[in-house]
Order: sequence, then structure tokens, then C-alpha cells
Amino acid sequence: MTASFLYEAKKGKIMSELRFEWKNMLAADLGEESCVPDLLGERILQNSLKFYLDETDEIYEGYGKVADSYPYRQRNNYKRQLKEKQIRTAVLENNQLKAVFLPDYGGRLWELWDKNENRNLLYTNDVLQFSNLAVRNAWFSGGVEWNLGIIGHQPYTTEPLYVAETHTDEGEPVLRMYEYERIRGVTWQMDFWLDDDCSYLKCRMRIVNESTEVIPMYWWSNMAVPEYAGGRIVVPAKEAYTSREAKVSKVSIPQVEGVDITRYENIPSQIDYFFHIPEESPKFIANLNQEGYGLLQYSTKRLRGRKLFSWGHKEGADRWQEFLTEDAGRYVEIQAGLGKTQYGCIPMPPHSAWEWLERYGSIQVPPEELRLGFEELSAALAGKVAARIQKEQLEERLRKTRAMARRKGIAVYEGSGFGALEVLRRDLAGERPMSSHLEYHMTGESLENWAMLLKEGRLGQGEDRDRPDEFMCDSCYYERLKGIKEEDLDWHASYQLGVMHLYYGKEEAARKAFLYSLSLRENPWACHGLGVLAMQMERSGEAADWLKKGIGMRKEDLSYVKEGLRLILKTKEYRRVIRVCEELPEK
Repeated sequence: MTASFLYEAKKGKIMSELRFEWKNMLAADLGEESCVPDLLGERILQNSLKFYLDETDEIYEGYGKVADSYPYRQRNNYKRQLKEKQIRTAVLENNQLKAVFLPDYGGRLWELWDKNENRNLLYTNDVLQFSNLAVRNAWFSGGVEWNLGIIGHQPYTTEPLYVAETHTDEGEPVLRMYEYERIRGVTWQMDFWLDDDCSYLKCRMRIVNESTEVIPMYWWSNMAVPEYAGGRIVVPAKEAYTSREAKVSKVSIPQVEGVDITRYENIPSQIDYFFHIPEESPKFIANLNQEGYGLLQYSTKRLRGRKLFSWGHKEGADRWQEFLTEDAGRYVEIQAGLGKTQYGCIPMPPHSAWEWLERYGSIQVPPEELRLGFEELSAALAGKVAARIQKEQLEERLRKTRAMARRKGIAVYEGSGFGALEVLRRDLAGERPMSSHLEYHMTGESLENWAMLLKEGRLGQGEDRDRPDEFMCDSCYYERLKGIKEEDLDWHASYQLGVMHLYYGKEEAARKAFLYSLSLRENPWACHGLGVLAMQMERSGEAADWLKKGIGMRKEDLSYVKEGLRLILKTKEYRRVIRVCEELPEK
């Protein structure tokens, strides 16, 4: 199936094309979401760092960190076996460039073809192979990943986004992808288009904080690019932030401990370098092969950070690269972000919108410049990018496209229903509406039950429910649940109340709610909640007992068993782990 949108320009000729197609790919099965909430999370490196920086560095170290992905469920039931699948794609194309997106996987920009050279500027994996690297566990390598809200590979990285189609004032088709992010409570929107006869993809990003509070915000565009033999990174910086042995410091570049880190083949071990780009410098990063050809990414000034990530070149790094692909080869990541680093978020004011433009395309550095040292090459390329930005009037272009960014599009694909639920909540509370040009739809009985809580003050009957509804973190739902009389609670509503008590740090209230849920009906979910609560209170034996009991009720549920065993292992009650495994069915 192929859907196509063409627009006539004012001159009367077709400028570019937007198509929706299917692509055959080898992909692992993502599996169902975890059946239990993520209340303890995994170890997050950024949460344990120590900083040795100047008082003027302003990287908001540790600001906005979170310990888990709640209210999102973990994606921890994926398989390793690869099967050929049909994957939905969105394609933008003109006579110079072809961009292929994966709307069902966080809107990832999967391929970017320079048609003049017949070269893909990105590292495009030959498979979708998942591994435990994202905030919700499942992650895959390749393309350009869009990360927002909380530190790390974001909650929607393997999820479908809303997709709509609109057009610029000049008539070019625009691919729009958007969603509602639940932890920060923001809408985020990405508009992509190609100008006529232009070799750079336009990416207009928009995050809106409709709340009355300052919130921590995070954005990094994560570009996987080929690790070229003899390749190098060019960025307008002389210093970088990095962490070694959980200590963050600032180093001079390109030489770090005798290694030119801009020539990434020299980097021995896995590491990040966040480049300190001066305020007055153009914001860009480039990945060049040994002939000086490669990807150039540049932006308006709000997207001020740039980063290089390398897996390194030791045996462990080689194994990771092999684990994530079949035959696509090695890659590095270059990134662009709102902050200077990923060691913290940055404060976003209430009732504000942050917008910026990114552009992606090819660059060819002439041989005489390619022979220059890093500082001279960086200065030469900075001059060219600055001239390009000035010629394109990039900041002015951002302002002129505001009306387009607020224009309602034609719906193509559905995302989640949480945005629709938030629209309803705001309407009932008399709050200012979310971005009205973005259309959301309620999906599934689970969200309808939460809508019932908003409208009628009751969560709905849980007697026939086999597993819990979706989980919520907004205080409005917490207050509504607390307002239900105890005699009107069923096991499910009492369990959800316990989860929210736990989320808001009300441990004794959580214990009472979970025990009340169990008194109404024996259920493994309250056992899980009581196990997590006991772990937080450092009562390892009690925690293991509750988790073992819950597993006994869900022996056939791989999702529950995996999480239960993971938590029992954290308690170091290893004998109980053995007993649980002995009681499990063989399959």
C-alpha cells in the first residue's frame, strides 16, 4: 500500500513528494509491555555521577533526573529471533534527497540518501534487534532517534507516533509526527519537509509546556553514522565534558590523554564527549570519511549542544556492535541537544514553547582543507556553516514557519490515547487547552476507565479484569482515587491507589491499600506492590516472600515471572530464586 501527497508550488510545478509505504525488514518481536509498573527502575549512570567543573559551566548537573520510567511500562518481553516483517514508512523525496522514517518506532529517521552520490548519510541497521539500553528497556541502533523529556533513550523510542500531513506556505508537503509525553506533561511535535531542488532535510521541532510549573526538559537528536575507516568528527569546539570512573570533568580537545578523539577509530574504550561550543559559534557537527565526504547537521541556536559517542575498540565494544546488528558494520553516534550535556535537564518555563530548526544533508570538504589540523579545519567549516545559516536566514525561517507549525494537519496514523485523556482532564478542570491543532483519540477500554474516574469519580469495576489498567502519575488521578470511599473500592482501584501512594512516597498508605486489595481478591499485582515496598524499606526476606507469592499466581505469565525474579535477585535472597525456578513450568 502506498499513499502519496503532492503539492503544487506557486510557480506551478511539483516541489517534493511525501509517500506512506511498507518496507520489508528483518525484525525481532517486540512483545507485550510488562504487566507490572516500573517502580524501582534500573541503575542509571547519570544518577551517581560526581562533578568536577567550573561554576560557570552551567550544565544543570543532576537536574531533572528520575529513577524509573513510571508511569510507562517496561518493554522487556522482546525476542532475539529475527523474522521478515512489513514495517510502515514515511518517505520524503525530491530530486536531491530521499528521507525514510519509521513512524511506528518513535518516528526515527532511518535512511537519508544523497541521490547525487547514491550514498546513505546515516548508519542504517540491516535489522531491528532490541536490547536493554532505553529507559523502558527495548532499544535498537541506527538512524536518527529523537529523545525528549527524561534523560536517556526516550519512552516512545519503540512506540507508534501520531502522523499527520500538512504543507508549507510555499506548497511543499510536510510530514508531521507528534505525541503527549506523560512524565513531563508536554506535547512534542516534529515537522519535516524538503524544499524544491534542495539537498538538506528540514526538521522543525516544537515542545510545549502548558502547565503553570517550571519543568525539567531534555532533548537530544541521536544520529547513528558510519564509523568510516580514517573518518573524523568536526565540531566548533576546543573543550568537551566527559565522564571517567563516574567523575565528570572538562578536557581540551582534540588530544585527550594522547589520543585524537575526533578521529574516532583511535578511541580505546566506550565514552561520551559533550563538546563545549562557544555561544557565538554556529551550532553544527559533521562526520567525514577519509575523502572528506559525509553528514553535516546544523541548527538554530537553541539546540546548542553537540556530542560524540563511541563504543570504543576493545573486545567488549566489538561484541556490543555485533549484538545489535547482523551485517551493517560499526557505527558511532553524533548528537545535538538543548543542553550542553546529558548529565541533567534544563528548566523550561511555564506556558512556553521551545522551537528550533535542524538541517541534515551531505558535505564535501576539499582536499586542501581535509589536510588541516582539527582546529584549522573546524574554523574553516565553522565559517562556511555560519555563512550558510546567514544566507538561509535560519532563525528568521524558524519564525516564519510558526503559523505552519500550528496549522492542523490531515491525520494519517494513530498514536497513543494519553493525549486525548489529558485533553479531557484539562477540559473538565477548566485549564487552558493543549495545542489545539494536534488531534488525539481515546484508545482502548483501559483509558476509558480512567476517563470514567475523571467524569464520574469511579475507576470502573475490576472483578473481571485479568491484569491492571494503564498506570498514571498525574496528581489529579491520585486525588480522585483518594476521594473514593473505601467501601466503594474494588481490588483493582485499591491496587491502583496503592501504586500511586507508593509513587508519591506515602509508604504506609501504600501498604494499607495493597493489603486491602488482597482482602478483596487474591491478586499478584498487590503482591508485587508489597514486594517493592518491602524492598524500599530494606526488608529483603519479606520482599522475596511477597514476590514469590505473586509469581506463584502468574507462573504462565513470562512478563510477571521475569520482573519478579529480577527483583528477588536484587534482594539477594538466592535460595528463594532457586525455589521459584523449581516450581515454574518447564516451558
